[in-house]
Order: sequence, then C-alpha cells, then structure tokens
Amino acid sequence: MGEAIGGSLPLAVGIALSPIPIIAVVLMLTSRKARVNGPLFVVGWLLGLGVIGAIVLALAGPTNAGDTAEPATWVGWLKIVLGLLVLLVALRQFQGRPRGDEPAAMPKWMGTIDKTTPIAALGLAAALSGVNPKNLLLAVGGATTIAQTGISGGQQALAYLVFALIGTLGVGVPVGIYFAMGERSAAVLGGLKDWMGRHNAVIMTVLCLIIGAKLVGDGIAGLSG
Repeated sequence: MGEAIGGSLPLAVGIALSPIPIIAVVLMLTSRKARVNGPLFVVGWLLGLGVIGAIVLALAGPTNAGDTAEPATWVGWLKIVLGLLVLLVALRQFQGRPRGDEPAAMPKWMGTIDKTTPIAALGLAAALSGVNPKNLLLAVGGATTIAQTGISGGQQALAYLVFALIGTLGVGVPVGIYFAMGERSAAVLGGLKDWMGRHNAVIMTVLCLIIGAKLVGDGIAGLSG
C-alpha cells in the first residue's frame, strides 16, 4: 500500500494546490454563512474526489490493473493519454496568463459567491474537484496508479482515501485557519487569496507540466518494462 500512496502522492498535491477553489473557499469564509459554507465546501470537495475514485477503482478492479508482475498494458496507455491531456492544460494556462500589469481573470461565478447557499457550496465544491478537467484528470491518474499496484480492494480504498485527504488540504487549510484564528484570519486569508489570484496561471502551468511529464514517463516505463 505504501507504493500506491507514494505513487499517487504527486497527483494529490497537484489537486490540493488548485488556486481557483482555494480562492473560492476563502471568499466563502468572508460571507455571513462562513461557518456553514466553509466546512460544507470541504465535504463537497471530498465527495467529488470520492465519486471519481470509486468509479475508477471499480472499473479497474482489485486484480485487473496489476495482478501480475508487470502492470497491465492499458494502464500504461491510460497514463500516457492522461499525461498528454494534463500537458495540454498546462499549455492553455500558459497561453491564457495575464500580460504585464493585466489583472488575472476570475470566473464570473466568483462575483456572487457571498450569496452561495449551503447546498450550492456543497455542489460547487464537488464540481470543482470531480468535474473540473484538471482535477478530474489527476484524480483518474491517482486512482489508476493505486489500482495498478494490484493490492486488495480494501487497501486500494484506504490508499485512495489518503490520496483524497491530501488533495483536500488546499481547501481544508483555509477553513482550519478560519476556525482557529477567528477574526484574525481575515488578513492571512486575504493575503493568500491575493497571491493565488495573481499567480494562478503560473502555479497551474508549472504543476501541470511536472505532473503531465510524470504521467507520460510512468506510462512509457510501464509499457517498456
């Protein structure tokens, strides 16, 4: 199981360091419903990752992806495809980066996030973690990496739980800061939001380049092994 957790760790970190969801949860923590919406956002994020993991692990099965000494051929090809798609995300992020002093563009829905209802906060987080293209690719890649180790179904589920918890740190830490520091958290969270907003494209480009290259390299290594 250590191999499964270690192999999927970089992908979980890539999910955790998603600037837009972090900015979204920080904005929620400045609204009147912060004490409800913040925790529900974290729960929704975990649910989104959980659904993706459950589907991929169920399709792979405890013995289909890696029950022999070498990973199944389809695992290598899937990793290459996922890696190339992540590299494409990196390219799009780089092309869409702000030029000069141009402010970073934020999604329009962020303008109304202070009016978000608790149910909407839950659904938004689930969509950002499980439907957002970058996070979807990384979650599938993480579940595939875990499945290919050939460990039992229970161990796969436990390894993916660790993966999902690490992937939730990005949105979970601001909520923890909010409850731990109270009103004093405003300056800390505001600084985090501004920094993430300014460097969103750079963060995403670098992360996707590293993770995409890793997926492609792992896929090629698996096919040639």
